[in-house]
Amino acid sequence: MPGKDDRAILARLREEYFDLLPGIRRVTSHLEAEIRYHTLPIFHSLVHYEQLIVKSRVKDCESAIKSLRLDQEGGTFDPDRPEAYSILHLNDLAGVRALVFPGTKLNDTDSLLRGRFQNWTPKPVIDIDGKQLASKYFGYCTDETGSLVGQVKAEYQVVPMLLGLFWEVEHSAIYKPTPRLRGITRSLEMQKCTNDVHRALRAFEEEFESLIQGE
Repeated sequence: MPGKDDRAILARLREEYFDLLPGIRRVTSHLEAEIRYHTLPIFHSLVHYEQLIVKSRVKDCESAIKSLRLDQEGGTFDPDRPEAYSILHLNDLAGVRALVFPGTKLNDTDSLLRGRFQNWTPKPVIDIDGKQLASKYFGYCTDETGSLVGQVKAEYQVVPMLLGLFWEVEHSAIYKPTPRLRGITRSLEMQKCTNDVHRALRAFEEEFESLIQGE
């Protein structure tokens, strides 16, 4: 349970979040439209088994506060420094994900978007084997004149489709569980199973691509 001082910080952060929410939604819509527009050349070149799906999401209030807390040393807020914490410190209040299948389209999609978002900071998603699972970037959205669309940072990802769909299930089941299941994220066995899924999905895509190229 949060202490009295902790509750005051949480209340302030929630107030800040809902003040920012209209701007977060505006940035999310803008980024989704940009991603869809700039990936049109790839979308129109897809053959029957290839897919490119663009999805967006607005980070909810409690997820934002949880992320901000986890970024702090010891995973706690310092009640003596309430001014040090702001929702604006997060990189992913607005998020867009480009889901791509098969993996041969990943580099094309990533390169195309980097041409538009070349000033954004890369932060690739790496698995336990040291291999890159997905490309991820964050920065500020600007319009055609170079003006900021909003004051919040946004994030976009280019992700293998099978992995991205698994992440959606995993996020709902593991990272947003009922209170009695919250310890599941610390389960070593569950972490092992998750890594096994990553390897299996990668193996599926690699075998599929090998067979397609061999035709």
